[in-house]
Formats: sequence, C-alpha cells, structure tokens
Amino acid sequence: DRSEATITVVDQDDQHVYQPGLLFVPFGTAHPEDIVRPRARQLHKGIDYHQSPIDHVDLDADTVHLADGAALPYDVLVVATGATLLPEETEGLEWSDRVHTFYTLDGATRLHEALESFEGGRVVVNVVDMPIKCPVAPLEFCFLADWYFHERGIRDQVQLTYVTPLDAAFTKPVAASTLGGMLGERGIELVTEFNTGEVDGDGGRLMSYDEREVPFDLAVVIPLHGGQSYV
Repeated sequence: DRSEATITVVDQDDQHVYQPGLLFVPFGTAHPEDIVRPRARQLHKGIDYHQSPIDHVDLDADTVHLADGAALPYDVLVVATGATLLPEETEGLEWSDRVHTFYTLDGATRLHEALESFEGGRVVVNVVDMPIKCPVAPLEFCFLADWYFHERGIRDQVQLTYVTPLDAAFTKPVAASTLGGMLGERGIELVTEFNTGEVDGDGGRLMSYDEREVPFDLAVVIPLHGGQSYV
C-alpha cells in the first residue's frame, strides 16, 4: 500500500543522462537530446523529488542534511551516488582538442566534433586505472572506432591503440582468453600493464610510471573514478 510509505529521491541536478548512450554520441549514432531528460520524468507519480547536493548524513539521527539547509528524516536510506570522474588526479590530464573522454555528456559531444574532423593518425584509448563504470565500454569504443573509420573510408590512415593497466584487454581471465583476439583481428594494437602517470596533451604522449611512452594524435582517456566525499 503506497499510502503506508513515502519515497523521496534526492539529486544534485535535474539532468538525467542515460549513460549507456554516451558510448554512441561520439560516432553520431546517438544524440545528446535523445539521452537526456529531466529527472522528474523518470519517477512514478507520488515519488517526491528534491534537488540539492547532500551535505552529510547523520546516522544516529537517521537524517539526511542537504546543502540547501533541508533535513530529511528516514526509516530506510538507499545510497546510490555513483562515481565521479577525477581527471585532476592524473598529472597533466586536461580535456583539450587532442585529449577527450566519452564518460560525460560534454566530453562525448566534444569527442564527436573531434572525430568528425579527424583525417588520420594515431588514436589511443587509455584506461588510467580500475575500477571504472562499465569496464567493457572502452573496448566497445575501440570496436566502434574501427567501424566508424571504415565507414568514413580512412581506416587505413588511422592507427588504433588500446592502453590498459591490466595484463589483458578484458577484465576477466575467461573473457580475455576467449575474446582477446578480437582486437588483433581488427588491427587494434594492445598495450598492457601501462599505469598512466602523466598525460602530455601538447606533446601528444602518455607516460607510465615505469617511464614507457605511448604517442597519440588523439587520446580518448577514461580517468580515475571516485565516490562522494560524504559517504
């Protein structure tokens, strides 16, 4: 009986982004306006929505304190704060004409513009470290990039490289052994056990802590992920 319970959803903004769609925005097969909706449209009638960042949670008093001064008491608290991108944790990592990400709406949109004007060179997809949201998405990006440059008729002018801190392309051993050849079949270079310590956007190179370097003309970087500080 819904009359016996109230549900309140709290979020810091009113922009719900369908995150699986971000993978397709750079290639023009999805568009920002198609994957963004007001959060209230995602909720059933009768569910309250409160827009504000969370300041802190008082576990002893069973109360959530919001940045706008409101205090929300609860009987049951569900924490689902997701992940925050932390590019500032990697030296030199700044979004620019040569360094992009598709893990945000703005980043995916800017990357679409960059790919449209890209005429050839080395495209490097780099996972800085694990864990990340959707670990297979960077690999999917490589496969879509292979398709995209074939469609544009310039695949032979593009060198695709996948750079990972893991010892294989896929995160699980069975998947790595069974599916690892998918990169080679498509002419995608694989660089493993690469722990990115610095991104030199101006110089076009990734530098690892063991002093290895991977050059690029266009870098697609998945930065470190972190949680909400109040948790």
